[in-house]
Amino acid sequence: MRCALTIAYNGTNFLGSQAQKSSSNTILGNLEKVISQLNINSKIVASGRTDKGVHATGQVCHIDLPPFWNNLNKLKRILNEMLPSSIQVKSVKEVDAEFHARYSAKKRVYRYIIKESRSNPFEDNFVTFLSSVNFDIIEKNIKLYIGQHDFANFMKTGSDTKSSVREVFKAFAYRHKGYIVLNFEANGFLRSQIRLMVGALLKLDSIELEEQLKCKKSYKIKPSPSNGLYLARIKY
Repeated sequence: MRCALTIAYNGTNFLGSQAQKSSSNTILGNLEKVISQLNINSKIVASGRTDKGVHATGQVCHIDLPPFWNNLNKLKRILNEMLPSSIQVKSVKEVDAEFHARYSAKKRVYRYIIKESRSNPFEDNFVTFLSSVNFDIIEKNIKLYIGQHDFANFMKTGSDTKSSVREVFKAFAYRHKGYIVLNFEANGFLRSQIRLMVGALLKLDSIELEEQLKCKKSYKIKPSPSNGLYLARIKY
């Protein structure tokens, strides 16, 4: 039986989501360790990778369960008992045998959270603190990302991808209870793309951003910190 797991995690102390040969201290590394103890030998496949320090409220993985694991509520409870408290399984649901967490995904939604103030020890791992932010400019320029673009200037060097073209369906900013939230929805994202998009919003003016987006010029942009980024939802 193939199942989809929706998970949330605090990525602060993990080396990203993907399993690694050099370390088990990743999100999938911890999941694989636990399911192997439950005699589940299937590979866990995630909808996509998140980098070190990035969080998730709606990451999706699929897994094939052996016949003796047919009580999904029990499986969810046991997984949450065995996993670190910084990883939570929100749901376990049966899906079609053809379902693929990555390739069946139609849209991916990320949020980036900024707070215009001095940092504090209670939010430092979850919010990017900035001394000053021109919200009006960000609210205006973020809309430039909407549409199909070649994001070659918005991906980490060394990325293994056949094409840097992606379509952004939604991109908007809003204020919420003292925070600035940037919302991005697309058919997919390149490695570090959102952090570079946010970095460009904070550094470039409208003309420069358009030049960067149309690959007319390449401005040196520093990716925004990983702690403010959240994988919010995968749409199928």
